[in-house]
Amino acid sequence: MKTRFILNPYSGRNRRRPWLAGAIRDFISAQGLEADLVITEAPGHATSLASEAANAGCTFVVAVGGDGTMNETAQALVGTPTALAMVPCGSGNGLALHLGLPRSLRRALELATGTGGRIAAVDTGTANGLPFFNVMGLGLDAEVSRRFNALTRRGLPAYVRTALGVVRDRRDESVCVTCHGQVETLDVLLLAVANSDQYGNHARIAPGGRADDGLLDLVAVRPVGLAGAAELAARLFLGNFDRSSLVRRWRGRRFVINRLSPGIIHTDGETFATSAAIEVIVHPGSLRVLVPMQSRMAVAPLVPALTGLGLQTP
Repeated sequence: MKTRFILNPYSGRNRRRPWLAGAIRDFISAQGLEADLVITEAPGHATSLASEAANAGCTFVVAVGGDGTMNETAQALVGTPTALAMVPCGSGNGLALHLGLPRSLRRALELATGTGGRIAAVDTGTANGLPFFNVMGLGLDAEVSRRFNALTRRGLPAYVRTALGVVRDRRDESVCVTCHGQVETLDVLLLAVANSDQYGNHARIAPGGRADDGLLDLVAVRPVGLAGAAELAARLFLGNFDRSSLVRRWRGRRFVINRLSPGIIHTDGETFATSAAIEVIVHPGSLRVLVPMQSRMAVAPLVPALTGLGLQTP
């Protein structure tokens, strides 16, 4: 059973842990694993490293980093027999928390050996061909991601401060959403499409959402001021976000979102420029993921190579 660990040394907590690479190598040696550790050197590097591992027949590829590292790694594993494992070290760790993965470094490394877990099949999404595995979004979502990624010190408090600053500064956006033949036009502060139930840090944008149900959850938030934003922020952590009168939620396999002009979107927290029209599609059960034995995710059959998903590598 071959395993590759991919470490992003600049992701989240990893910036403050220069000893982490040595600790992982010591763990590999102590466990007698048939494994190697490689370190990313630039954006997109994790995708090529994961592709090499999948082509070499690795059973697991372990993303040691945050949501961005997870996204880059998972891109190369969609539709392959190689399973994604995660050692969550980022600011949010949305998909990892949704799947019930441990946040303790030791426990996460132990799970990544494959001996105490099982393989689940989870859905993936694309937005204009750009892959996402947890959440994509536009409006406030994307602008917060753009500003947050420029910070040298991150974490939940920094994210909240950034979000409140964006609420104060930005203008609303008009969008037209098409789902299952139904069309609705509305002004929004933000629009998110979630594969899991949360952004990260247990902030649940789509309460009850699952990464293995073959559906995505589109959540649109109507314009709101700072006081209303504070209430909605509290709802994120109380698990009743979608019960607010300011929130509109759809569930579906495909959405078309039209806005007035091109702009940025984010996919798992990384921002990209794209067209005014955004097509969001779910690809059911297309990624194999290593999860704890008690995880609620469905057991994965062997997934054959998939074609025609239109995935793009940014």
